[in-house]
Amino acid sequence: MKTKIGTGVGLLLILGWCLLPVVWILSLSLKSQESITVGNPGFFPSAGTNVGFDNYRAVWDNEQFRKAIFNSIGISLIATVLSVIVATLAAYAIARLEFRGKRLVLSMSLAIAMFPVVSLVGPLFDMWRAFGIYDTWLGLIIPYMSFTLPLAIWTLSAFFREIPWEMEQAAQVDGATSWQAFRKVIVPLAAPGVFTAAILTFFFAWNDFVFGISLTSTEAARPIPASLAFFVGPDPFTRPASLLSAAAVIATIPIIIIVLLFQRRIVAGLTSGAVKG
Repeated sequence: MKTKIGTGVGLLLILGWCLLPVVWILSLSLKSQESITVGNPGFFPSAGTNVGFDNYRAVWDNEQFRKAIFNSIGISLIATVLSVIVATLAAYAIARLEFRGKRLVLSMSLAIAMFPVVSLVGPLFDMWRAFGIYDTWLGLIIPYMSFTLPLAIWTLSAFFREIPWEMEQAAQVDGATSWQAFRKVIVPLAAPGVFTAAILTFFFAWNDFVFGISLTSTEAARPIPASLAFFVGPDPFTRPASLLSAAAVIATIPIIIIVLLFQRRIVAGLTSGAVKG
């Protein structure tokens, strides 16, 4: 009994600690800018300082913010689709084929995934300006794919190794080509891993700030996290904390919806390929 009570109290403390920033930012998004400037205490707006959803309406009416949402959706979806396609083919080759340097490929991909993002900003800035893709969607999609492909390949290769080789051979005996067996037998069986790779890629692209603010100079391709850094209210000398909080809440809603809808598949995808047996 004491163990259960202690576990429950510990879980509540951890949950409260994790939700503290969420409650705080929700509180700021419902307060007026004047109340934040004078230091209105407490999590929730006091009498006379609650503006309701006025901050959310003001943010949504901002053309800069709507353009940033469009950029983030387009860039994240394109990077996700391309990464999953390339990672699926590469992971299948690594899991099924025997060739020299296979371990080197896996080691290099893992090293790339661990490479500091900040150290690449300078070279990419010069390269993208020389290639003419600075401040474009392509200029963000390429680095997003570069950092998400290694993780996707590692995740999918584990799934492909668990799929019995006999199933693919049986499909070929029934008249299917190698491509048909791969597309109609192997990929559906590895669907949890493919889905997990897609979710992780989308999260990385949606939440990225470093590339978004370093490889863009206008609203033509600037995603949401970077766009918020340039977000100003009526007074350009005072950061609109209430409007920024409302914008951050709106930007977080798609991620929350995805996690709530597909949390079982995400957990299954992260754990299914982890243990053999």
